[in-house]
Amino acid sequence: MSKNSYRNSSPAKLVRPLVRELHAYVPGEQPKVSGLIKLNTNENPYPPSPKVLLATRAAVDGRLRLYPNPTAQSLREQLATLHGCSAEQIIIGNGSDELLALGIRAFVEPATIQQPTPKEASKSRVQYFSPSYSLYPVLAETHGATTRAVPLLNDFGLPTVSQLRRGKLWDFQAALTFITTPNAPSGRGYSTQELDALCATMKGIVVLDEAYVDFAHENASDLALKHPHVIVSRTFSKAYSLCFQRVGYWIGHPELIAALHRIRDSYNVNGLGQIAASATLKDLPYYRRNFRRVIDSRARLTRELTGLGWEVLPSQTNFILARPPGPPAQEWLERLRQKKILVRWFSSPNLASYLRITIGSESEVDTLLKVVRSMLGSKSAR
Repeated sequence: MSKNSYRNSSPAKLVRPLVRELHAYVPGEQPKVSGLIKLNTNENPYPPSPKVLLATRAAVDGRLRLYPNPTAQSLREQLATLHGCSAEQIIIGNGSDELLALGIRAFVEPATIQQPTPKEASKSRVQYFSPSYSLYPVLAETHGATTRAVPLLNDFGLPTVSQLRRGKLWDFQAALTFITTPNAPSGRGYSTQELDALCATMKGIVVLDEAYVDFAHENASDLALKHPHVIVSRTFSKAYSLCFQRVGYWIGHPELIAALHRIRDSYNVNGLGQIAASATLKDLPYYRRNFRRVIDSRARLTRELTGLGWEVLPSQTNFILARPPGPPAQEWLERLRQKKILVRWFSSPNLASYLRITIGSESEVDTLLKVVRSMLGSKSAR
């Protein structure tokens, strides 16, 4: 059959209306030419530990014909030891993104009632702060849930409980609440104390999305062990240089974790990913040295760009959010791309004047600063 021999009717009508109307998540631009400096997707600039590479290569053998351990039991046990909990309190996902989707499926009712009562509406509600991870509404809408985006403070800080009550936008009964901590895309860190105060007031599930926490001053993993309705989400992608393998995990109450296990795919995490993550946990000193390198480069980039007239927000992640001087941020995006440097720009009004810049290696930071100085017509930082 010729590829042009379809009948003159579109099969799009066979797709669910909900899916036809979705706005898909837009990932960062992927390089199409060689030689680009990629500072737009928050990857770690340093490779995995040599021990991780060795363990992964050694596993490329006859095992590839076999299914992996269905629950990643060995990895769960290692993580349980790390976090001081039981393996029953941990689930491994195909990246933390899979777990975000599973959480919505497990804890949120689709919105099927035309005029729901407030209680019924809360059962179908996924809420999150804005700006934050733009995948949250995509996953919620795919499930048929309703979404509520509640603004952060002007400096991207977390509103207090009293501020949220006065604002009357926050739903303290929402079925599922995502809090990105530290925040993306601002890089703003939140204290465990303020997160604890907010979690204590919530009636539904709260997921503290700690994708970038290894670059922060503190973490909130203990809140998942303190509150039965709180889950902490982690990933091996950002800090542990395993984006390619797609391994994430959640920590939470055994009953919540058991519910997620009931609906996940049978073999949801590939065997090489399990092996790589397990080897990662056996060489944490290597990664902690890299965290320090990233944090030091973040401080240097912040200092140098500030000296060149940029406004750089305080960051506790492996990226910065910065407002460039002179031309609009989108123009800077294009000019940097012409110089073979990729950064990220968001079109939403509260972010459109900023660029999000991943912290690269020391040499990549050097190149970025050299290009910025050249574009500003300056030989050195003011």
